[in-house]
Amino acid sequence: MTLDYNALGGKRVLVCGGAGFMGSNFILYTLARIPDLRIVNLDLLTYAGNPENLAGVDTSRYSFVKGDIADADLTAKLFKDADMVVNFAAETHVDRSIHSSAEAFVHTNVLGVHFLLEALRHTPNVGRMVYISTDEVWGDIPLDSKERFTEESPFLPNSPYAASKAAGDLLVRAYVKTHQLPVIVTHSVNNYGPRQFPEKIIPFFTARALQDEPLPLYGDGENRRDWLYVDDHSEAILTVLTKGTLGEVYNISQQKEYSNKELALRILEALGKPASLITYVEDRPAHDRKYAVDSAKLRGLGWTPKYTLEEKLSEVVRDLAASLSLRAAPATNTHISL
Repeated sequence: MTLDYNALGGKRVLVCGGAGFMGSNFILYTLARIPDLRIVNLDLLTYAGNPENLAGVDTSRYSFVKGDIADADLTAKLFKDADMVVNFAAETHVDRSIHSSAEAFVHTNVLGVHFLLEALRHTPNVGRMVYISTDEVWGDIPLDSKERFTEESPFLPNSPYAASKAAGDLLVRAYVKTHQLPVIVTHSVNNYGPRQFPEKIIPFFTARALQDEPLPLYGDGENRRDWLYVDDHSEAILTVLTKGTLGEVYNISQQKEYSNKELALRILEALGKPASLITYVEDRPAHDRKYAVDSAKLRGLGWTPKYTLEEKLSEVVRDLAASLSLRAAPATNTHISL
């Protein structure tokens, strides 16, 4: 089913965290499909935010504001000039939340969400806000389980990152129930695609394989993940912006899981590199075994993913290989985000 974008025509959308991977893709994807939509991008430009992700964007319909979503005065000001808000702003690297302090995760993923909700509470002109969350809030399931997480699954986060996102989810739920705020929550599986920060597993493994460096797989490499091409995620967000029910939660998934070992082998195959580059390393603490997510509720709105991992991964890897500089490749890093 083709989405009717007319409901978004002429709207002013505030995108928080729009200089990162998923946020920048959403901005580019949306501006290309809705000619009279205008976007303001609020981003703090931490290590993973890159203004070059939006190079060449139409500045007559796009503007950038450098700032923190936890800046109450700034968010209140920006909300007054918006019809809709989409919040991608988050600290997302699991290993950073484990091996370093989780303070930045609490600041952005909890305190920042609090100030966005407060701004929304005092800005009646914003008709809806989408809060981007993750499948990691539910913890994991056994490898042999046929279970899939649903929108009603209990939160059992196993990393500080996942706990901070779950806390943000719960704040949203409380504000929706207490103040009847017009918020929609989405829980997505892993995204991949162009402009992804190199700490994530696909660009990380691509960079190492290009240098014939070992690909460090945690544990036995059998941990399983669902992979969604980033354009499909952007379309899902547009779907809930136009057709989603306020106060509801929607899962976004391909509904097909792959082991990390299988993913590594596909990356090596795309680059013509040997499987012998795979090296098993000590597992990280509380490493979730499997995520499997039911997206039937979102599909009921007419959304379906257009791309499979089999169709898009090799293209993404080859494009990454063409753009990566050997000097910039993180060859010695062993902390990857899955």
